[in-house]
Amino acid sequence: MFSREPEPAAVSSPVKRPLYPVSRAHLDALSTTLGLWQHARGAEPDPRFGYCTDDVARALVVDMLHSRELGWGAVEASAGRSMLFLQDAFDHPTGRFLNFRGADGRWLDMEASEDCHARSLVGLAAMMTERPGTDLADRARRLFVKALPATESFDAFRAISAAVIACDAVAEARLASEAQPAFECLATRLVERFGDPGGEWPWPDPVLTYENALVAQGLVTVGRRSGNQQLLARGCFVLDWLIDVQTGDGGMFSPIGNRNWWPRMGPRSQFDQQAIEAASMISATVAAFRATGRQRYVDAAEMAYGWFLGDNDLGVAVANPASGGCFDGLTDSGVNENQGGESTLMWLTALELMRELRGSDRRGIGRVLPVETAPTNGPRA
Repeated sequence: MFSREPEPAAVSSPVKRPLYPVSRAHLDALSTTLGLWQHARGAEPDPRFGYCTDDVARALVVDMLHSRELGWGAVEASAGRSMLFLQDAFDHPTGRFLNFRGADGRWLDMEASEDCHARSLVGLAAMMTERPGTDLADRARRLFVKALPATESFDAFRAISAAVIACDAVAEARLASEAQPAFECLATRLVERFGDPGGEWPWPDPVLTYENALVAQGLVTVGRRSGNQQLLARGCFVLDWLIDVQTGDGGMFSPIGNRNWWPRMGPRSQFDQQAIEAASMISATVAAFRATGRQRYVDAAEMAYGWFLGDNDLGVAVANPASGGCFDGLTDSGVNENQGGESTLMWLTALELMRELRGSDRRGIGRVLPVETAPTNGPRA
């Protein structure tokens, strides 16, 4: 059973890696008048795999983050292109977003994943909250509202978590009245779907796979928005466990590898490590810090940020701050030399989240909820 325990020990304070100026060079190289190429060969775009809605939605989030640093003019064309892509991706008869699109612009399937749909909502929410009162934000709101009903059928808890986060942002900004009821429905489903974590394996599935910190962030978001200390503590419990089991012996971030993932009753994969794991950990710990004020989460975010810059199991840089590109993972023999859309967007997102976190850490974060729980000593990496 989930129980209240003393606050977990702090993550070893990592060395703060520098924050770099925004570079969109590689992002621009991957971009066309239609969207963002999904894959690359080395640093060169690989049109054979076309585009995917997942990455375009993530690019919209990056554009909104970059607008804070560079000004709206620097991202306006890119954001407008991404909005057109999402509008075209929305299949009105089904109320779902299509995901894969060929280099010629034709949609390659008529079935979209729940993850794709939820990530599209996150991108639209970013546009609505960052550019309120604009034509693009109004278009985003209309599309967001049309896409909400499909979330009623969501079963995958990562998709539910992302949709919760999107609805929370929109409801917090009072930009769509439909967001609050959707949030409450999704929040209830997430709590029920996840269950009551506890013990050495506080995870509802027998295998730990991808983007795990997103789920902890969803739980934290539910607890913070509802003002429910127990639910917030539940999210922190899971996040603390994910931090612990992904902290290597040297105090570096060592995410679950995607080669065979981590079955509960088997060995975990150390490789191949993906940029999405580091970025999702940063996003979750930033959310947890805002909710609780715990320094532990600042330190965990710094640890995950360092992964991009060489504080990892191989001691090699995964991101290239000069170009804004990022290698497609860390293998047991080094980096995957390709620099595709997802990895690049994860680095660019991580950098801006850290820029914001360090600023909020200096300014203070306002009211927080007390949390009186921590994970038990579970299995370590």
